[in-house]
Amino acid sequence: MVKKKLVVLTGAGISAESGIKTFRDSDGLWEGYDVAEVASPEGWAKNPELVLDFYNMRRKNVAEVQPNAAHCGLAALEADYEVHIITQNIDDLHERGGSTHVLHLHGEIFKMRSDRSHKPSYEIRGDIRPGDKAPDGGQLRPDIVWFGEAVPMIAPASQLAAAADIFVVIGTSMLVYPAAGLIDYVPDEAPKYIIDKTIPAVRKLPNLHTIEKPATEGVKELMQLLKV
Repeated sequence: MVKKKLVVLTGAGISAESGIKTFRDSDGLWEGYDVAEVASPEGWAKNPELVLDFYNMRRKNVAEVQPNAAHCGLAALEADYEVHIITQNIDDLHERGGSTHVLHLHGEIFKMRSDRSHKPSYEIRGDIRPGDKAPDGGQLRPDIVWFGEAVPMIAPASQLAAAADIFVVIGTSMLVYPAAGLIDYVPDEAPKYIIDKTIPAVRKLPNLHTIEKPATEGVKELMQLLKV
Protein backbone atom coordinates (compact mmCIF):
# COMPACT_ATOMS: atom_id res chain seq x y z
CA MET A 1 0.00 0.00 0.00
CA VAL A 2 1.30 3.43 -0.94
CA LYS A 3 1.55 5.65 2.11
CA LYS A 4 -0.15 9.03 2.07
CA LYS A 5 2.16 12.03 1.99
CA LEU A 6 1.95 13.90 5.32
CA VAL A 7 3.73 17.26 5.11
CA VAL A 8 4.34 19.16 8.35
CA LEU A 9 5.44 22.80 8.66
CA THR A 10 6.92 23.50 12.09
CA GLY A 11 7.98 26.70 13.81
CA ALA A 12 9.48 27.81 17.09
CA GLY A 13 6.47 26.64 19.10
CA ILE A 14 7.37 22.97 18.69
CA SER A 15 10.85 23.49 20.16
CA ALA A 16 9.71 25.88 22.91
CA GLU A 17 8.65 22.93 25.06
CA SER A 18 12.22 21.62 24.85
CA GLY A 19 13.50 24.90 26.30
CA ILE A 20 14.35 26.90 23.18
CA LYS A 21 13.00 30.45 23.36
CA THR A 22 10.85 31.89 20.59
CA PHE A 23 10.86 35.32 18.96
CA ARG A 24 7.19 36.00 19.55
CA ASP A 25 7.38 35.37 23.29
CA SER A 26 10.09 37.97 23.76
CA ASP A 27 8.89 41.30 22.30
CA GLY A 28 11.15 41.13 19.26
CA LEU A 29 14.19 40.37 21.38
CA TRP A 30 15.91 37.01 21.19
CA GLU A 31 17.45 36.20 24.56
CA GLY A 32 18.06 39.91 25.17
CA TYR A 33 19.42 40.67 21.70
CA ASP A 34 17.86 42.90 19.07
CA VAL A 35 17.08 40.55 16.20
CA ALA A 36 18.33 43.11 13.65
CA GLU A 37 21.75 43.10 15.33
CA VAL A 38 22.26 39.33 15.27
CA ALA A 39 20.12 37.99 12.42
CA SER A 40 20.64 40.28 9.45
CA PRO A 41 23.37 40.95 6.86
CA GLU A 42 23.57 44.50 8.23
CA GLY A 43 24.20 43.23 11.74
CA TRP A 44 26.91 40.91 10.43
CA ALA A 45 28.61 43.75 8.55
CA LYS A 46 28.45 45.99 11.61
CA ASN A 47 29.61 43.58 14.29
CA PRO A 48 30.46 40.02 13.16
CA GLU A 49 31.97 39.16 16.54
CA LEU A 50 28.65 39.84 18.28
CA VAL A 51 26.82 37.68 15.74
CA LEU A 52 29.29 34.81 16.14
CA ASP A 53 29.06 35.01 19.94
CA PHE A 54 25.27 34.93 19.75
CA TYR A 55 25.14 31.84 17.55
CA ASN A 56 27.87 30.12 19.55
CA MET A 57 25.56 30.45 22.57
CA ARG A 58 22.60 29.23 20.56
CA ARG A 59 24.61 26.19 19.45
CA LYS A 60 25.43 25.31 23.06
CA ASN A 61 21.76 25.76 24.02
CA VAL A 62 20.52 23.43 21.29
CA ALA A 63 23.12 20.80 22.18
CA GLU A 64 21.91 20.80 25.79
CA VAL A 65 18.17 20.32 25.13
CA GLN A 66 16.30 17.22 24.05
CA PRO A 67 13.52 16.54 21.54
CA ASN A 68 10.07 16.49 23.12
CA ALA A 69 6.98 14.34 22.61
CA ALA A 70 5.89 16.42 19.61
CA HIS A 71 9.15 15.77 17.74
CA CYS A 72 9.03 12.08 18.61
CA GLY A 73 5.34 11.79 17.76
CA LEU A 74 5.88 13.14 14.26
CA ALA A 75 8.67 10.63 13.76
CA ALA A 76 6.38 7.81 14.93
CA LEU A 77 3.87 8.74 12.21
CA GLU A 78 6.41 7.49 9.65
CA ALA A 79 5.12 3.98 10.41
CA ASP A 80 1.87 4.82 8.60
CA TYR A 81 2.65 7.88 6.47
CA GLU A 82 5.33 9.27 4.20
CA VAL A 83 6.19 12.13 6.55
CA HIS A 84 8.10 15.18 5.37
CA ILE A 85 9.02 17.88 7.89
CA ILE A 86 9.52 21.43 6.66
CA THR A 87 10.90 23.36 9.61
CA GLN A 88 11.61 27.03 10.15
CA ASN A 89 13.76 26.00 13.12
CA ILE A 90 17.54 25.90 13.02
CA ASP A 91 17.81 23.19 15.70
CA ASP A 92 18.22 19.47 15.02
CA LEU A 93 15.46 18.25 17.34
CA HIS A 94 13.39 16.71 14.54
CA GLU A 95 16.36 14.62 13.47
CA ARG A 96 17.17 13.61 17.03
CA GLY A 97 13.50 12.82 17.56
CA GLY A 98 13.70 10.28 14.75
CA SER A 99 12.34 12.03 11.65
CA THR A 100 14.12 10.95 8.48
CA HIS A 101 12.91 13.59 5.98
CA VAL A 102 13.62 17.08 7.33
CA LEU A 103 13.94 20.21 5.20
CA HIS A 104 15.36 23.25 7.02
CA LEU A 105 14.00 26.46 5.49
CA HIS A 106 16.17 28.82 7.52
CA GLY A 107 19.40 26.87 7.83
CA GLU A 108 20.95 24.79 10.58
CA ILE A 109 22.76 25.82 13.75
CA PHE A 110 25.25 22.97 13.41
CA LYS A 111 26.39 24.08 9.95
CA MET A 112 28.59 26.96 8.82
CA ARG A 113 29.68 28.45 5.51
CA SER A 114 31.82 31.18 4.01
CA ASP A 115 30.41 34.70 4.08
CA ARG A 116 31.39 34.82 0.40
CA SER A 117 29.38 31.83 -0.83
CA HIS A 118 26.28 29.80 0.04
CA LYS A 119 27.95 26.48 -0.82
CA PRO A 120 29.48 24.35 0.49
CA SER A 121 28.51 24.14 4.15
CA TYR A 122 30.50 22.46 6.91
CA GLU A 123 29.49 20.83 10.16
CA ILE A 124 30.30 22.79 13.33
CA ARG A 125 29.73 21.59 16.89
CA GLY A 126 31.95 24.04 18.75
CA ASP A 127 32.42 27.79 18.34
CA ILE A 128 33.07 29.83 15.22
CA ARG A 129 35.61 32.55 15.97
CA PRO A 130 36.65 35.75 14.18
CA GLY A 131 39.47 34.81 11.82
CA ASP A 132 38.17 31.29 11.15
CA LYS A 133 38.39 31.10 7.38
CA ALA A 134 36.65 28.97 4.76
CA PRO A 135 38.77 27.49 1.95
CA ASP A 136 37.76 30.44 -0.30
CA GLY A 137 39.22 32.89 2.22
CA GLY A 138 35.89 34.17 3.50
CA GLN A 139 35.06 34.43 7.19
CA LEU A 140 33.08 31.42 8.38
CA ARG A 141 29.55 32.32 9.50
CA PRO A 142 26.53 30.31 10.63
CA ASP A 143 24.72 28.66 7.72
CA ILE A 144 21.53 30.42 8.75
CA VAL A 145 19.10 32.40 6.58
CA TRP A 146 18.95 35.86 8.14
CA PHE A 147 16.20 38.43 7.75
CA GLY A 148 16.59 40.08 4.37
CA GLU A 149 18.30 37.08 2.78
CA ALA A 150 16.84 34.75 0.14
CA VAL A 151 15.35 31.43 1.27
CA PRO A 152 16.85 28.89 -1.18
CA MET A 153 14.86 25.93 0.18
CA ILE A 154 11.46 27.53 -0.40
CA ALA A 155 11.19 26.00 -3.90
CA PRO A 156 11.47 22.34 -2.78
CA ALA A 157 9.28 23.15 0.23
CA SER A 158 6.59 24.54 -2.09
CA GLN A 159 6.73 21.36 -4.18
CA LEU A 160 6.23 19.24 -1.06
CA ALA A 161 3.26 21.35 0.04
CA ALA A 162 1.68 21.06 -3.41
CA ALA A 163 2.00 17.26 -3.27
CA ALA A 164 0.63 16.87 0.27
CA ASP A 165 -2.25 14.49 0.96
CA ILE A 166 -2.41 15.95 4.49
CA PHE A 167 -0.78 19.20 5.65
CA VAL A 168 -0.07 20.12 9.25
CA VAL A 169 1.18 23.41 10.71
CA ILE A 170 2.64 23.30 14.23
CA GLY A 171 3.87 26.12 16.45
CA THR A 172 4.28 28.92 13.95
CA SER A 173 2.78 32.42 13.95
CA MET A 174 2.14 32.22 10.16
CA LEU A 175 3.60 35.73 9.93
CA VAL A 176 7.07 34.96 8.53
CA TYR A 177 7.14 34.76 4.75
CA PRO A 178 7.75 32.96 2.51
CA ALA A 179 7.16 30.03 4.93
CA ALA A 180 3.67 31.28 5.87
CA GLY A 181 2.61 31.07 2.22
CA LEU A 182 3.28 27.33 1.93
CA ILE A 183 -0.25 26.45 3.04
CA ASP A 184 -1.54 28.19 -0.10
CA TYR A 185 0.16 25.53 -2.25
CA VAL A 186 -1.71 22.68 -0.56
CA PRO A 187 -4.50 21.12 -2.66
CA ASP A 188 -8.01 22.17 -1.62
CA GLU A 189 -9.09 18.58 -1.01
CA ALA A 190 -6.21 17.86 1.40
CA PRO A 191 -7.06 18.05 5.11
CA LYS A 192 -5.15 20.85 6.83
CA TYR A 193 -4.46 20.99 10.57
CA ILE A 194 -3.09 23.91 12.58
CA ILE A 195 -1.74 23.10 16.04
CA ASP A 196 -0.80 25.98 18.33
CA LYS A 197 -1.46 27.13 21.87
CA THR A 198 -2.89 30.26 20.21
CA ILE A 199 -4.26 29.62 16.73
CA PRO A 200 -2.81 32.22 14.33
CA ALA A 201 -5.10 34.25 12.10
CA VAL A 202 -5.30 32.55 8.70
CA ARG A 203 -7.68 33.09 5.85
CA LYS A 204 -10.54 30.63 5.44
CA LEU A 205 -9.26 27.50 3.72
CA PRO A 206 -11.10 24.35 2.68
CA ASN A 207 -10.75 21.33 4.98
CA LEU A 208 -9.07 23.36 7.73
CA HIS A 209 -9.05 21.98 11.29
CA THR A 210 -7.55 23.63 14.35
CA ILE A 211 -6.15 22.12 17.54
CA GLU A 212 -5.60 24.88 20.10
CA LYS A 213 -3.05 23.17 22.32
CA PRO A 214 0.71 23.26 22.91
CA ALA A 215 2.67 21.18 20.41
CA THR A 216 3.16 18.12 22.63
CA GLU A 217 -0.55 17.84 23.42
CA GLY A 218 -1.60 18.80 19.91
CA VAL A 219 0.56 16.19 18.20
CA LYS A 220 -0.82 13.55 20.55
CA GLU A 221 -4.36 14.51 19.47
CA LEU A 222 -3.29 14.60 15.81
CA MET A 223 -1.90 11.07 16.10
CA GLN A 224 -5.28 9.87 17.36
CA LEU A 225 -7.08 11.63 14.50
CA LEU A 226 -4.73 10.18 11.88
CA LYS A 227 -4.76 6.61 13.13
CA VAL A 228 -4.81 4.34 10.11
